Amino acid sequence: MEQARAKYRVSERQACRLLGQGRGTQRYEPMVRTDEDALTRSIIALATKYGRYGYRRITAKLREAGWEVSQDRVQRIWRREGLKVPQKQRPRRRLWWNDGSCIRLRPERANHVWSYDFVSAMTHDGRTLRMLVLIDEYTRECLATRVARRLGAMR
Repeated sequence: MEQARAKYRVSERQACRLLGQGRGTQRYEPMVRTDEDALTRSIIALATKYGRYGYRRITAKLREAGWEVSQDRVQRIWRREGLKVPQKQRPRRRLWWNDGSCIRLRPERANHVWSYDFVSAMTHDGRTLRMLVLIDEYTRECLATRVARRLGAMR
């Protein structure tokens, strides 16, 4: 801004208009906070302790701890530090028989429990390939792979 004023010999108002910048930006002085580092450490510690809490609940916890802090300030620090609430994990569904016993088995040795999965991939021309993969859960070894364009239930 000072260079534009010196080069064109104009006032601050005209230089701001020339550059398309608001005049308030020239007089802005950022607020220096002495407790910013301590607050950031507290936010990170609380976010680590309470993993499913977002910035709003962390703000409440900070206020309980004696910090006089606004929610906007906590949100700004939260974003700056790259903190996020992880997606909620759906609980694994159990497979039940009618008598109430669970049939999900934990592998104890090789070839004790197998699992299968259907995997789909796309070729360069846009056609799909389907794969049936059979895995031994104890050794994590792939026992068989069946690849076809279409895999029906009987195949």
